[in-house]
Amino acid sequence: MIPAGSPPPARASAVRTLAAGLLLPLLAGAAGVLGFAPFYIWPAPILAMAVLLGTWQASGSPLQAALSGFAFGLGLFLAGVSWVFVSLHFFGGMPLLLAALATFLFCAYLALFPALAGWATLRFAGGSPGARLALGAAAFVACEWLRGTLFTGFPWLTFGTSQVPSSPLAGFAPVLGGYGVSLAMAIAAALMATWGGRAATRRSRLVPIAALALLFALGGALRFVSWTTPAAPAISVALLQGNVPQQIKWQEEVRTATLLAYRDMIFRASAQVVVLPETALPAFLDQLPEDYLRGIREHARREGKEVLLGIVERDERAAGQTYYNSLVRLTGAGGAYRKRHLVPFGEFIPPGFRFVLAVLHIPMSDFNRGGARQAALEAAGTRFGVAICYEDIFGEEVIDALPAAQVLLNVSNDAWFGESWAAEQHLQASQMRALETGRWMLRATNTGVTAAIDERGHVVSRLAPFITGTLVAQPVPRAGSTPYALAGNVPVIVLLVVVALAASGRVRWRGSATGTGPAQLP
Repeated sequence: MIPAGSPPPARASAVRTLAAGLLLPLLAGAAGVLGFAPFYIWPAPILAMAVLLGTWQASGSPLQAALSGFAFGLGLFLAGVSWVFVSLHFFGGMPLLLAALATFLFCAYLALFPALAGWATLRFAGGSPGARLALGAAAFVACEWLRGTLFTGFPWLTFGTSQVPSSPLAGFAPVLGGYGVSLAMAIAAALMATWGGRAATRRSRLVPIAALALLFALGGALRFVSWTTPAAPAISVALLQGNVPQQIKWQEEVRTATLLAYRDMIFRASAQVVVLPETALPAFLDQLPEDYLRGIREHARREGKEVLLGIVERDERAAGQTYYNSLVRLTGAGGAYRKRHLVPFGEFIPPGFRFVLAVLHIPMSDFNRGGARQAALEAAGTRFGVAICYEDIFGEEVIDALPAAQVLLNVSNDAWFGESWAAEQHLQASQMRALETGRWMLRATNTGVTAAIDERGHVVSRLAPFITGTLVAQPVPRAGSTPYALAGNVPVIVLLVVVALAASGRVRWRGSATGTGPAQLP
């Protein structure tokens, strides 16, 4: 007999299904953001992934798993990438409601990737719960890689990044890169998800605990391996943070004040190399007064400095409007790095979306791409591997400068995102690139975070955001290559394919009765 006032059993079951299949993954996804900067609570995304994998393990259909994955992704990205709204509305001039809708749709698009992983898990996994967990772990990471590749890619909040710099699992970064760390996290999460099974005994739970301990021990041991070696004594590099508000940066009346302020910072900087942030001077390089450039060059030559300037270059020889987001060496033999991975809608407009310019007011939103392979930029006898703005979230592109580059350098202007978490999250991505490559990473930004990161991914020094200042760092040029720098993402993709094939039953073992024999595809 059902007590008076109690919901019917069918309705109660539906409510429980809704809570377990949608609400719980939604909250878990949002909680996963705690692993990223500025929080750095690295266990949080592992536990969040364990909740998601456990939900997929209990799902009744591919559609149900896809909805759970979508809810997880929506929680993760609405909590972690909401700074897109700040960029669109406050700095891009998009109306509030339209900016909110665009931000939601963008986060919903990103949530499609964990949704795809959930669907694939239930569609292709074998019947056993273990097969679902294994395939779910592989599918989650594979879809992370897909998100970082498709339509020029957006690998922001890749789960592996959350483990830098303190987690033992970060030790896998120099070996397998950020996606390899994501895979280690997914394996850890799958092992944790096995604890919740009702049929699990105390003895059966000891196996995943032991495997989890071994995984963390291996990652921790790898943290002690020095993959690269010092190639020269430390050099001094001054990283300038001009703190020019984005709202007024390109206004004609403040241009002269900006030029004079940066020139004064260059003159006062005591270092071998002086680095200005992305598009530090609000003008084309050829528009700068000749006496202004001559004064900087003469000062640099007299004081023994090299100056690297973030600015927009125009190619007068090219037909039509051709300009580049560049880091230019003003001194010595010259040279420049031109940004090659542009931001959709911010630095180029994809085909068919020209109408967006009617609601976005972003200066120079149609740059040209630099060459796919560009030499390291040399200054003060040191070769710098340069990335401009969010190029340093693409680990597979940063390693293109290796092994020639001895120090990594990122120049950015994260003023577009105000006081949101974006700048801190960007800093953590730079920490991952340093750890992957075994190189120091230096960051010169307009409003923050300007910082120096050592080859183990630790922030050695930094400036507070939204102040005008100069950070003088002492990076040590390094030589050699990590396994990841040599092979890129290929090994982790191979691992994902092997795990997926095994979990889906596409790999058979000869001699399965005895548990011996090589793997074989049917």
